[in-house]
Amino acid sequence: MTHPCTATPLIDDARTRVTRFEFTPGQETGWHVHDYDYVITALTDCHMRLEEPGGESRDVTVPAGAAYRRDAGVEHNVINAGDAPMSFIEVELK
Repeated sequence: MTHPCTATPLIDDARTRVTRFEFTPGQETGWHVHDYDYVITALTDCHMRLEEPGGESRDVTVPAGAAYRRDAGVEHNVINAGDAPMSFIEVELK
């Protein structure tokens, strides 16, 4: 990982972990596996490149205010593939 994004913990208790992620163009999370089910809510328009196991990647746009959920076990690297900063809130359900 050459350009890590900023991950700011907001809540981490027995039931949830809430983190704000902020990316300038080209910044990334680095490869990771989600240990918990999670929900993402976009704070800005998010133009993400999702690198996935096996060398696959796909571009996804999540509009500001939109939310989606995924199950535990997802493995990926998230990159800001847009030309503007992007930010989202991730809520992990422990």
